[in-house]
Amino acid sequence: MADAARPDGDLEGIAQAALAVGRVLMQCGARAHVVRTGCALAARELGAEQVDTRASYSAIDITVRLGDRSVTRMGAIGAIGVNHRLDQAVRRLARHAGEMTPAALLTELGRLERETPRHPAWLVAIAVGLACAAFGKLIGIDWTAFPAVTAAAACGQYVRHLLIHRAVNVFIVAVVVAFVAASLGALGAEALGSGTAYTAMIASILLLVPGVPALNAQSDIIEGDPMLGSARAVTVAMLLIFVVAGVVMAQLLVGVQP
Repeated sequence: MADAARPDGDLEGIAQAALAVGRVLMQCGARAHVVRTGCALAARELGAEQVDTRASYSAIDITVRLGDRSVTRMGAIGAIGVNHRLDQAVRRLARHAGEMTPAALLTELGRLERETPRHPAWLVAIAVGLACAAFGKLIGIDWTAFPAVTAAAACGQYVRHLLIHRAVNVFIVAVVVAFVAASLGALGAEALGSGTAYTAMIASILLLVPGVPALNAQSDIIEGDPMLGSARAVTVAMLLIFVVAGVVMAQLLVGVQP
């Protein structure tokens, strides 16, 4: 652990660095327990004696103490997604925070945000399409509908990628992607002569099921963060409402019945 005998000005840097670690972890989709642990680990490695953190869905605040001095800082949280690769990289960084200064940690954190690699959008789209088609087979689509669901879900994922990178509201993204994927899935299945066009339409939007946020909501409530867990649960419910709206619009357009 870093030497606790730091100049007065370092406590501000410790607070800012630990706050940044928590912000990135939240944006990566980490549970509240992981966010608190990451903040506390980074702050203590940098020299703080005591750390108190509170994370909400849109903001995070931290208080670090060293002797009789304390600093409290709050920061906004950006769009929350799922990025396990960056999440793991930030956790490793927090464990080695004692080997650097707060300013160096912030610099390295910024580098990780910029440079942590992602799979190409086209590869993700193909993988998502195949996954939705595989799940579709489990829920009853026939083999004739398999390529239609693969293509529809892949198109939906690519549309989602484009909209998210243009900072479109997440709920608007959900309804647009649900409409596009469901419409293409049903039309494609019917064009190929499938007898399971409605099921194909449902399978095509499985990429929109918010599995990670739903699990995090349960975990946060169980682990003693009911406010954050409830906020996540409400967000999940709203996403599902918009997904259903997109599917209903697609059903009205295509005319497919259960």
